[in-house]
Amino acid sequence: MNFRKILSLAAASVLTVTMLAGCGGGKSSDSGDQAETTTEAVAEPAPVVTASELVKQMKLGWNLGNTLDASQPTWTKVTDPIKFETSWGNVQTTQQIIDTVKAGGFNVVRIPVTWDTHIGEAPDYTIQPEWMARVKEVVNYAYGDGTFVILNLHHEEWHFPSEDNYPAASEKLKAVWTQIAAEFADYDQHLIFEGMNEPRMKGTPQEWTGGNQEARDVINKLNADFVSTIRAQGGNNPDRCLMIPTIAASGDSSALQGFTVPDDDKVIVSIHAYKPYNFALNKTGTKEYNSETDTNEIDTIINNLKTNFLDKGIPVVIGEYGFMNKENIDARVAALDDYLSAARSEGIPCVWWDNGAFIGAGENFGLLDRATCTWKYPELMEVIKKYSE
Repeated sequence: MNFRKILSLAAASVLTVTMLAGCGGGKSSDSGDQAETTTEAVAEPAPVVTASELVKQMKLGWNLGNTLDASQPTWTKVTDPIKFETSWGNVQTTQQIIDTVKAGGFNVVRIPVTWDTHIGEAPDYTIQPEWMARVKEVVNYAYGDGTFVILNLHHEEWHFPSEDNYPAASEKLKAVWTQIAAEFADYDQHLIFEGMNEPRMKGTPQEWTGGNQEARDVINKLNADFVSTIRAQGGNNPDRCLMIPTIAASGDSSALQGFTVPDDDKVIVSIHAYKPYNFALNKTGTKEYNSETDTNEIDTIINNLKTNFLDKGIPVVIGEYGFMNKENIDARVAALDDYLSAARSEGIPCVWWDNGAFIGAGENFGLLDRATCTWKYPELMEVIKKYSE
């Protein structure tokens, strides 16, 4: 039995347990009924020659946001991974949550992970074994379901893109990714590593405006370090598809100046695009959307990606997008349809940022109620299913 079949069977075994524990985990089911499970092996896709071929197999994706990426810098000696995982208000992740995501029409699950609180001192930067084990468990939920999994470094504060900081950032990045690559060496093409999340000049006026040439140059070097580090590891890592971001993971023209992609045909460019900004992300922006007049920002970003990457044979994944809940479901449905239509026309998979938030003053991008495994907005899910086929 091959490795993927073993994981598929393991995932089914975990599913039996977690469904008894309830969707969010931690409490026993009132009924005690055991859910039906399957041990049927997941169908293997055709062998991947390039990243472009792999991206063609990816349809739509979902982010497990505000979960394993929860950052608590003062908790450096806490080893209980569930305390971190639930510290930003989301429930413990279970197999049933991921099964619900797959059934919703998603064949990509992005798992943002903040590693920094769980890393030891230089020069080894050893990752806490408890944290690595929990990350691997969650990865297996999705990997065993046959979805593509994107695993990254998320809310890290140590890789500020300056020449002064580059030597230390490079050393740490290579040490952390060496450990992750070793842990997942035998996982096949379904597991994609993403080197960094939105590296930018944090706290400066240039944080979200494309940075400066120094910052963009340093990000090019860190991306190259990431790719060479993974390629030097064993197992499937020499052939694994990898994602690298632009500065701030932006697709705007200012961010693409001088951006370079390593000479490696298994590299994907990682972009985040909450467009139109005032509708999608700006909390004080508009709640109205008009398909006749408001598609300019969507069309612009897609055209930027086409001109700078797709036309050159470099694939792109929009690893984060979404439309914040402003009690405007009809407008969100229209925007989602336009967005996915534009991305589909160029073969760009899009991964919704689901942070589990639905109400309040924050960024409410929640789609899935993880406590009950129900979709909060069936109207949005109809659009998702339309473009997942």
